[in-house]
Amino acid sequence: MRFDVRILAKKAAIAVCGLTLLSAASVQAKPVTDCPNRDTPFSSSSPMIDLMLSPAASAVLAKAVPSRMGGPLPPSISGTTAPSFMAILTLREASRFTGMDVAKLPEIDSELRKLPVTDADKIARCVRFDNEVPVFNLPKDKPRFLLFEKINGFKDTPSVNAAHAAFLAMAERKGWAVATTDKGGAFNAKTLKQFDAVIWNNISGDVLSLSQRKALQDYLKTGGGFVAVHGSAGDPVYFWDWYPDTLIGARFKGHPMNPQFQEARVVVNTAHPLAKAVPSEWRMTDEWYSFRTNPRAVGANVLLTLDESTYKPEGMGQDLKMGEDHPIAWTNCVGKGRMFYSAIGHMPETYSQPQHVALLESALDWAANDGSACNTPRR
Repeated sequence: MRFDVRILAKKAAIAVCGLTLLSAASVQAKPVTDCPNRDTPFSSSSPMIDLMLSPAASAVLAKAVPSRMGGPLPPSISGTTAPSFMAILTLREASRFTGMDVAKLPEIDSELRKLPVTDADKIARCVRFDNEVPVFNLPKDKPRFLLFEKINGFKDTPSVNAAHAAFLAMAERKGWAVATTDKGGAFNAKTLKQFDAVIWNNISGDVLSLSQRKALQDYLKTGGGFVAVHGSAGDPVYFWDWYPDTLIGARFKGHPMNPQFQEARVVVNTAHPLAKAVPSEWRMTDEWYSFRTNPRAVGANVLLTLDESTYKPEGMGQDLKMGEDHPIAWTNCVGKGRMFYSAIGHMPETYSQPQHVALLESALDWAANDGSACNTPRR
């Protein structure tokens, strides 16, 4: 994550098949009514964006926060329209930006819980979700991937765009069919059935409604593939425990800030099925994530680790050391499905870095294989 954000207009859903760029029609639907936290009482654990969308909750915040929310910060950080950093913070995490005394949290929480959740609140909470179902015309004789790019939380446009271009270039080289969308409505059984794997391009924030969440879970259980990069596991707060704890397998802790981008030594587990795609080690510069837990705890097979002696794992006011075993890329099985995650990818340059590109190509090939044979042998 970084805060020098440049905002671009949302791109319409498109479909890319090899070299052919196709417009994707979408089936319009009624407004979302099953968004996460729609009926959840206000509290200090609510998404900050939902507190700020409510006049009553905002009034409670105004008494506790010394300065007006949003002051000098850009809308992408403090706004109430997605994407916004406020969608991935609770009141506790937001205190570092607002100057709020965390000792007041219990008192604020008590006041917030007394507020009724009105119909207007429920509608406002669901606006950042969608039910639009894109319609794709895909070939049946090649691997098919859904490149998903709906972001409600933190959006670093340069890294998203670089990853987008890299995935399309891979498709051209490999003869894959890739369909791109920023519509959560794509997550339904009928649409997902068309794809061998889905790719989450630096996704941040809650982006799926409750029914869409279930569609993704069912897709993976029955053999679908899932590949995610960098910011897709970089939110400070999650409001869907299954995603970080089961699918990704680790929760973001932080990344260095002084300096933010550092060269480090990447070490490869040569026993991993994907190891043959890359050398046994290399050096590169990026924003290096640390995690609160090790994904090995949920059965992940770690492919890449960081040599912490080659950079400074500290920042965001905390020690970011994970020790000799500091995972940054791994695979796992979810039901009959396959998942791959790489924490590499904040700097746009990483998506043209040969080892990283080779790694992602290999991961996509692996994820798109028959999920019924999912196997990630441990070292």
